Amino acid sequence: MNNGTDYRAILTSGTPIIDVRAPVEFAQGSLPGAINLPLMNDDERAAVGTCYKRQGPDAALALGHQLVSGETREQRIRGWLDACSSAEHGYLCCARGGQRSHIVQAWLEERGTTYPLIEGGYKALRQAAIQATEALVQHPIVLIGGCTGNGKTPLVRKQPFGIDLEGLAHHRGSSFGRTLDAQHPQATFENHLACALLQRSHGQETLRWVLEDEGFMIGSNHLPECLRERMVQSPIAVVEDPFAVRLERLREEYFTHMHQAFMAAFGEEQGWQEYSEYLHHGLFAIRRRLGLQRFTELTQKLDRALAEQQRSGSTEPHFAWLIPLLNEYYDPMYRYQLEKKASKIVFCGTSEAVEEWLLEE
Repeated sequence: MNNGTDYRAILTSGTPIIDVRAPVEFAQGSLPGAINLPLMNDDERAAVGTCYKRQGPDAALALGHQLVSGETREQRIRGWLDACSSAEHGYLCCARGGQRSHIVQAWLEERGTTYPLIEGGYKALRQAAIQATEALVQHPIVLIGGCTGNGKTPLVRKQPFGIDLEGLAHHRGSSFGRTLDAQHPQATFENHLACALLQRSHGQETLRWVLEDEGFMIGSNHLPECLRERMVQSPIAVVEDPFAVRLERLREEYFTHMHQAFMAAFGEEQGWQEYSEYLHHGLFAIRRRLGLQRFTELTQKLDRALAEQQRSGSTEPHFAWLIPLLNEYYDPMYRYQLEKKASKIVFCGTSEAVEEWLLEE
């Protein structure tokens, strides 16, 4: 049986992982393609941990076998067997490649299933992910900048070495940036980033990353320090599309797509409520910067736009609050930030021009 030690290959290939850690551990950090089928649940793990501290490893092991026995043991073995059959070329994984994954491996052997485990466990894979990110971000980077609505994210996604940081973070970066997918824990976000870098760079000796010009935080996730340092030093290509083009992109993204997504996820009545609250929350998050009077005015316009959208399906009335929000808040804020980076701007143009420039470069 070849247990896993080629951590980079495992991360690069998106190898299926049956993670037998407790749910609380999995929730703190996991890998793409991992499913959590724990040997012990959170309560069982806590009880074994307490026993270990008070009575030592032998008593803890005995308690673990007592807690995971009978029908509980049978049910969990069936879950692992099903996972093994659907992911034939995967690995078992626990925290450090210790007793838990070895116990599961032995129980599977008893049922005639030979399945490898990750030597060193999640900790080893996590360390390999951190090291991979630190190494890979040393390749040249070009940042795509521009005010909101300039289509930076689609442009990044089209590049052979484009890394969609907002997609990995499940957040579009602004106060209206949340998506219906919950953000990952920080360690999980970093693991997904490492895997994306490894997969895009696999077999390539020379490459240049294309990233969006992000702040250090994307929603609740922050960029790794090594990447932040490289981005601060990197050149910027700025997208400047006509205002009308930007408005249409924002209409599609925030009023059409998000409305459809909420409806699909929650149904018509609750979906509308969730969609309405999403837009209200985005505006509320920046109320102090807008000033109370302006915030109140824009909220009233938002309410009228929502009423019209619900009545007729038209998203046009949203421009009554979106246009002043862009002109008075988002555009000035980004232009101010960009002025401080003026020495690093190497190209400006429409999204099509920037795309051509990237190709030529």
